Amino acid sequence: MLRRILIGIGVIGGIFLLFKFCDFKKKDDEDISYNTNLIQQQIINVGKLVVTEGHFSEVITYKNQQKYLLDMLSFEKKALVVVNADVTVAYDLHKMKYDIDEKNKTITIVSIPKEEIKISPDIQFYDVEQSKLNPFTGDDYNKINKSVKANLTKKIEKSSLKTNAQNRLISELSKILILTNTMGWKLQYEGKVIESEKDFGQQIKL
Repeated sequence: MLRRILIGIGVIGGIFLLFKFCDFKKKDDEDISYNTNLIQQQIINVGKLVVTEGHFSEVITYKNQQKYLLDMLSFEKKALVVVNADVTVAYDLHKMKYDIDEKNKTITIVSIPKEEIKISPDIQFYDVEQSKLNPFTGDDYNKINKSVKANLTKKIEKSSLKTNAQNRLISELSKILILTNTMGWKLQYEGKVIESEKDFGQQIKL
């Protein structure tokens, strides 16, 4: 009789432990799912257009000569060109690609979109001088516009605008890093585990 009672207690205890294990397993699965949802939501929040704006000005003197009669006769046209340009450097983080590994609790940023530079120049002409034999044409305006954009591109490269835009990008991406660190996950980019904002900066500026 005692033996049956002990066997009964053992069976009940085994069933109880089995239910406890299953309940623990279920909670663990729920935690992973919950963590994944939070991380995905954070990535969605980060996935926006990060825009840095700048303004540039320059003054150009444009000259052109048309020569005739073996260069004995020439007709010149010239103008003072004043340029004011609004420039934006943007990162469209909607285009960022990433991978979530729930098993190893790892987020891998697969690719970060390249910056998009937009130049919007306002070109004004002053002191325009021309002749009927050498007037300003659409070709002149196209040359001036092309030259203006080339000069502005060089100025942008030498300025702090791109660096400022990159710093804003890193600041946005670091929001993902803060969340993964808080939840005990890892964040990777280009084969390296990202542990700080400085790591992001080093990887992105390569």
